Amino acid sequence: MTNKILIPVDFQDQAQLSLLQSYNLARRIRAEIVLLYVHEQPGILAGLFSHEQQNEIFSKIDQELAELAGKASLISGIPITYRLEKGRIYSKIIEVAREIDAGYIIMGTHGPNESEDQELRVGANTSKVIRSAICPVITLRSKHPQSDCRNILLPIDLTKETQQKVTKSIEIAKLYGAGISVVTAMWTKNDLDLTGKLKQKGDEITKIISAEGIACTFDLVESNEKENTLVPAVLNFATQQGDIDLILILTQQEIGIVEYFVGSHAQEFIRLSHIPVMSIIPKENRNISIFS
Repeated sequence: MTNKILIPVDFQDQAQLSLLQSYNLARRIRAEIVLLYVHEQPGILAGLFSHEQQNEIFSKIDQELAELAGKASLISGIPITYRLEKGRIYSKIIEVAREIDAGYIIMGTHGPNESEDQELRVGANTSKVIRSAICPVITLRSKHPQSDCRNILLPIDLTKETQQKVTKSIEIAKLYGAGISVVTAMWTKNDLDLTGKLKQKGDEITKIISAEGIACTFDLVESNEKENTLVPAVLNFATQQGDIDLILILTQQEIGIVEYFVGSHAQEFIRLSHIPVMSIIPKENRNISIFS
């Protein structure tokens, strides 16, 4: 079994959700699940614990990981192993993902009851992982795992990188037997030139997806002018549909002006969406999205 799904865990509820969410995908791609716990000891506190105490803590975490992996494997029937590493959380996640050639990383983001400090810490790690991971990263914020994937929401724009999202969405849709809902948003439909271009792009993508035997629809939605970005309009559309179980977005690496896109849009999808979000870094980062 060569396919692997990497799941960073910290024994909190969102990590458990990530594990539960991974089962269906693991079965469909015949993957092994690898749990990763990163022991990040702040430098200023390291001196408070003796070498023996640190080893004891590490040994206890190892035992808890072994129990978690064993129980999860027994319940799911999926091969589940674990890794216990020391270092910075986000860098170790990226390092291990590359080492095991992970096909996906699944991470829980902050929950609604977590403190502001926890939210910022988890958010920072998630942000760095999705910017650097060589594989798709699925982030989860809801308390309830999706048992299946009925429809994938595919937000599109006029950049050439959109094609990469189309290819990946077709791949995922075929895995689950899911449909694809193509959507784009704009501030006002009075811009006839932009409206025409977006509709043309949407129709082209819909034809490509439909030709693969996948049920596909296209919608153009208008954003409330009170919003700072178009993301809420897209997420509101997804909620209204009622059967969207995955949102597929592109993220950008930290180069040039596209950093603005990451900070204010990809992260906004992840922060606001109660639907799982799959983030993919495009192979080239040259054009700027209409969402910026």
